[in-house]
Amino acid sequence: MINTTRQTRCLFVLDTNVLMHDPTALYRFMEHDIYLPMIVIEELDNGKKGQSETARNVRQVSRFLDEMLADVDIATLDDGLPIHTTLHGKAEHAVTPTGKLFLQTHEENSDLPVNLPGSRADNQILGITLALKEKITDREVILVSKDINLRIKATAVGLKAEDYQNDQVLDDVSLLHTGYETLGPDFWEAHGQSLESWQDEGRIFYRVHGADTEEWYPNLYLRLEAPAPFAAVVREVHGDGTAVLESITGYEQERHSVWGITARNPEQSFALNALMDPDIDFVSLLGQAGTGKTLLTLAAALTQVLEQKQFTEIVMTRVTIPVGEDIGYLPGTEEEKMTPWMGALMDNLEVLAKTDGGGGSWERAATNDLLQSRIKIRSLNFMRGRTFQNKFIIIDEAQNLTAKQMRTLITRAGPGTKMVCLGNVAQIDTPYLTETSSGLTFVVDRFRGWAHGAHVTLARGERSRLAEFAAEVL
Repeated sequence: MINTTRQTRCLFVLDTNVLMHDPTALYRFMEHDIYLPMIVIEELDNGKKGQSETARNVRQVSRFLDEMLADVDIATLDDGLPIHTTLHGKAEHAVTPTGKLFLQTHEENSDLPVNLPGSRADNQILGITLALKEKITDREVILVSKDINLRIKATAVGLKAEDYQNDQVLDDVSLLHTGYETLGPDFWEAHGQSLESWQDEGRIFYRVHGADTEEWYPNLYLRLEAPAPFAAVVREVHGDGTAVLESITGYEQERHSVWGITARNPEQSFALNALMDPDIDFVSLLGQAGTGKTLLTLAAALTQVLEQKQFTEIVMTRVTIPVGEDIGYLPGTEEEKMTPWMGALMDNLEVLAKTDGGGGSWERAATNDLLQSRIKIRSLNFMRGRTFQNKFIIIDEAQNLTAKQMRTLITRAGPGTKMVCLGNVAQIDTPYLTETSSGLTFVVDRFRGWAHGAHVTLARGERSRLAEFAAEVL
């Protein structure tokens, strides 16, 4: 990880993929200097066309550089350009020291091993970084790249190379909160003296006092296994050591089933409580394959769209990244092109569309038509600029989205819309994204403590004994 609190000033040579991944990387190195080889500018120029997120990032970098280079002569360029920014609406350089930006204006050559031809862009960057290291002796020269192989080659030729991880949300994904806690068996004894309870519109509330409430936050789910099972959600946390809890619905019971689905473990019950709560606008569900993320979400969505009429329709989307080889272009409309990517949706709809009556194939077909008429499949490529009102939006495979893409999607929510993000950060298919820099990790961490957001990590697979055993040993 890049340490921007180093004791001495450093010169960071940036690889192209750093700027393609985060266009604001130019402003993330505090008092340290940045060097951009000319081949990086050339690669940025080659990647500026198109409507992809990478192309947009490249164009943004070009605009940043154009602003910095306005009315600059060659002498000033050789001395380095002060990196000033008004990022996020404030002059960041007014409160933090800034370094300088250097562009390659002269040829920089260094002898590379014969098995590293200089014609390749990566090897040209290596050669330039080596030349800078030989010429600059008063400070450390460090290559920054998201490309693991380039960092390996840099280390092999004697360069110091680091990953760009200033976009990391956490140092370790294990630090990400699960959304629930297990109370100790002495919970009632410790809080019974000052416990207050009351009912309001059929809902049971508790006010508890104690030091442990300082670690709680709104919409944190609590459970107590013994001596008597108890489950609640934190509604309010006050600075004086008090918290207000609300008893939650036990969706493990058949009488509380949602579209015929009951929770098979406490975590699934927490998830259904979050999905069915009208006061919660944003829900994130993490978990490995088979934990029930999609099934629970669809059951809750269909109940609230078709039975309770809280939303007008369900909008489902996901990033289209193949696990194996790409099958090429797909014919048809936007929805028809997205259908092959929605296997999880179709599989779970088959479970939810089962009918108990004797209508046979006609009844099943009618049920399927009704369900699919209220479910719209949309591509992420066409989300920018849209506003969804009174919709239940499901973002599947959200671990493959960047923080910027997540921000773009979530800000599409209009009045009366609920948004649910599903994913497994252990299965990231997007290049240059890790568990700690994924957009899903980003939103789970940032929405913690918001009164209208909830998160649950589903830990137990519920598909079959085969799937559970395979997840453990393979």
